[in-house]
Amino acid sequence: MRIVVSGRRDELSPRMRQRIDEAIARTARNTNGVLNVCLNYGGRAEIVDAVRRLVAAGADPQKVDEAAITANMYNPDLPDPDLVIRTAGERRVSNFLLWQSAYSEMLVTETLWPDFDVDHLKAAIADYGSRVRRFGGRPEQELQAVDGGRRS
Repeated sequence: MRIVVSGRRDELSPRMRQRIDEAIARTARNTNGVLNVCLNYGGRAEIVDAVRRLVAAGADPQKVDEAAITANMYNPDLPDPDLVIRTAGERRVSNFLLWQSAYSEMLVTETLWPDFDVDHLKAAIADYGSRVRRFGGRPEQELQAVDGGRRS
């Protein structure tokens, strides 16, 4: 598994940054998945940092769009999550991957994180697999896409 870190690393101690860099380097060529460690992370802070990078680079305000902001996020090469699982019955986003989870499906479970096991994950994936994703579209748009708009 390849390790990446999202967050304001510059605010961490030099020793912590060194250990993070070592872990990233040691796992850089691994191909069995990605572990995104959110450390000293906040979704709002990530968006602010992306905009600050654009401003510092002299971006033309008229050319700042979603793609430009996405390209300046902490790990722009990671795909947006398809599913966000909230444990312990929490029903809020909690400042987590705000930009990236705009079209993510949400699953709330009463299970506490330490108790969330493989069976819970399988159930979450099965639940996700039963959903129809519209990515912001309306239900009638989904119907048109599926059957060409024919109604019985």
